[in-house]
Amino acid sequence: MDEATSRPGAGQSGDLAAAQREHWQRTYTAHPDMYGDQPSAPAVYATGVFAAAGARSVLELGAGHGRDALYFARCGFAVQATDFSPHGLEQLRLTAEHASLGDRVATLVHDVREALPLLDESVDAVYAHMLLCMALSTAQIRALVGEVRRVLRPGGIFVYTVRHTGDAHYGAGIAHGDGIFEHGGFAVHFFDRALVDVLAHDWSTPQIHPFEEGELPRRLWRVTQTDSTELGVHHLPAWTWPSPFHRQGDQAAGQDVGAHP
Repeated sequence: MDEATSRPGAGQSGDLAAAQREHWQRTYTAHPDMYGDQPSAPAVYATGVFAAAGARSVLELGAGHGRDALYFARCGFAVQATDFSPHGLEQLRLTAEHASLGDRVATLVHDVREALPLLDESVDAVYAHMLLCMALSTAQIRALVGEVRRVLRPGGIFVYTVRHTGDAHYGAGIAHGDGIFEHGGFAVHFFDRALVDVLAHDWSTPQIHPFEEGELPRRLWRVTQTDSTELGVHHLPAWTWPSPFHRQGDQAAGQDVGAHP
């Protein structure tokens, strides 16, 4: 493991968020196909779980170029995709349009440090692949999961993945505090099991599945938890798009955060 250099308190500042925003914008612009067009393994898993629960609408946080959002749409879900990067979402929009999926995908540039711009109990399922382990403080992560629960319908399902403290990059690079380490320009909040348990408070007991991804490889947990307010999924009419989400072809609005580290 590389020795980490310390930058106390930076993980809590707006400076790190701004630097990461710019870094991801440059990365998406320079590498428009960096994740390819095939869905991730967590997205394939989530599709089965969401379908079995009777979900029809999926909110993806940190959709990036949209490989997983497009997969959800191809599988018949109405998808609302957020990301910090206009470049990533524009690529998602164009790909969806080309694949005749524009009527199933809505996009919004949005900062997950802010409240989600959706009505209470308005989506059946929420999905986030490595979004929660971005350069977010523990307090911001807890607030975001609270927002996820707010917008989920009773019995709704939340599937997320995070890099954890068993990852080779944990403790390496620049230490920003609060479990955040920056390596190769990408800052990651590495989760321990205690944080997963805190985020599952008042939810169903989380199902935690360890897996690996990428060349390092990255070591992650896939976490599945259900809103325990009430069993079952309740639906608003299909294809209801809460403002300010936009169907493909409309201009996205808002601020940022949410790509895949």
